[in-house]
Amino acid sequence: MLAMPEINHIKKLRNDKSLSINEISRRTGFCWSTVKKYADNDQLPEEKIPVKKGMMYEEKWGEIVIDWLLEDYALKKKLRRKNTKIFEQLQELGFPGSYRTVCNFIKEWKDKTLDEADEMKEEYERLTHPPAEAQVDFGITEAVEDGKVKDIHCLIMSFPYSNGGLAVPLPSENQECFLEGLKVLFKQAEFVPRKLRLDNLSAAVVKARSRGQETIFTDAFQRFASHYGFEAQACNPRKGNEKGHVENKVGYVRYNFFTPSPVIKNLAHLRELLFEKCKDDHQRLHYKKGVVIADLLEEEKKYGLALPEADYPVFKQSMVTANKYGEVRIDGALIHVPQSYITVSYI
Repeated sequence: MLAMPEINHIKKLRNDKSLSINEISRRTGFCWSTVKKYADNDQLPEEKIPVKKGMMYEEKWGEIVIDWLLEDYALKKKLRRKNTKIFEQLQELGFPGSYRTVCNFIKEWKDKTLDEADEMKEEYERLTHPPAEAQVDFGITEAVEDGKVKDIHCLIMSFPYSNGGLAVPLPSENQECFLEGLKVLFKQAEFVPRKLRLDNLSAAVVKARSRGQETIFTDAFQRFASHYGFEAQACNPRKGNEKGHVENKVGYVRYNFFTPSPVIKNLAHLRELLFEKCKDDHQRLHYKKGVVIADLLEEEKKYGLALPEADYPVFKQSMVTANKYGEVRIDGALIHVPQSYITVSYI
């Protein structure tokens, strides 16, 4: 490669003196092809991307480690593989390198990934929502059961990043139904969102955020969130726009899945119908990104949390008194308990 003074001299002879390539080659002593290259072509700077070398980059080992790290990212920290464990598993596959090689590769990958994640987070905060964040809200719609129109309480979860949504019908909006509904939605999504934004509904919030005081969640909801590992974010009072995506999704579900009102056998039947409708809806393109919603949801899973192995038990326990007919009142309804005592407990 010629130095810049030589390149500028060639261009000056070509453009200012209007000399031919042959004449410039004769005067400068450079070969014809070299003169032609610098005389008539623009010399634009090119970004050089360094190619990393070594077994972790040139062979399969680096890809294997990255796959493991991405898998572990969905797990709680105590369940993630340590560097020693990764090294041992690589040796079982025939890895010929050293432990230090693996550690250096993991550190470099984590540093790069965390930096990109921070940049992505800052960009998302300005423009849109990051993956693996969800919003939930209740909506009431109608269905036909046994020839009668019934009000149906639906818990709807939306994912702003992918524009995906899931809905589960529930008998009520109390705490037990809310937590059970979340369990179902997590299973349908096949991952747990890292952040969950919700309204100040009584099933989860004891006291809404006020000046100088953060939101106080119920003990049951905090235990539930701790088990699944997500961060709960309650909206400010009278600020429903802070979860505008799920507000719109409630209307979308109502107008697209419940018009006309579906004929159902029971809530279990409706749950299956809604799940199928949601999965079919995920096959449409994202309104801005031009990508199928189902593919975006698959991408979100990489950033989400894995479902815990232990199932979370949802129940309510209290003492009630049976009347002389052996009936107890639960959530406002009388339920007959055969051979009940004067005082019974229920779960």
